[in-house]
Amino acid sequence: MSYSHAPEDYTCPFCLIVAGSGEVLTKPADVVLRNQWVTAFISLHWWPNNPGHVIVIPNQHYENIYTLPAQVATHIHEAARQIALAFKATYGCDGVSTRQHNEPAGHQEVWHYHLHVFPRYENDYLYDLTAHRQITTPEERLPYAQKLRAYLAQTTG
Repeated sequence: MSYSHAPEDYTCPFCLIVAGSGEVLTKPADVVLRNQWVTAFISLHWWPNNPGHVIVIPNQHYENIYTLPAQVATHIHEAARQIALAFKATYGCDGVSTRQHNEPAGHQEVWHYHLHVFPRYENDYLYDLTAHRQITTPEERLPYAQKLRAYLAQTTG
């Protein structure tokens, strides 16, 4: 049984990010962690009270959780854990949340598995403010990416 919803002629923006393409709004400077399994980058979309959230993707294309191999999922989760620790150390956030969506009814917008990692703050109303998310510029994202990259370089070697 197939749970694919990507159009036949779909050009995956996350695959372009993994390839280092300049054809997408996410820039190479947004990438905060990359290894043979995953790439993690500062998201383009920011919620009003949660700037600098990160998206973790597998380097190989899997549309959703249904086709994601367990071995790859382990690497995604480990990257999310490292990002969460980096948030605590560099952003000073009060907590961390992760979100992952599958299929149109699950609000999946990009047909490549991805895990959102959000810095959380007391009374930030993250889930209430989704309609107010905004697209950011590379200049807005850069200081967040630099902080996370520097921390992760020290802790993950």
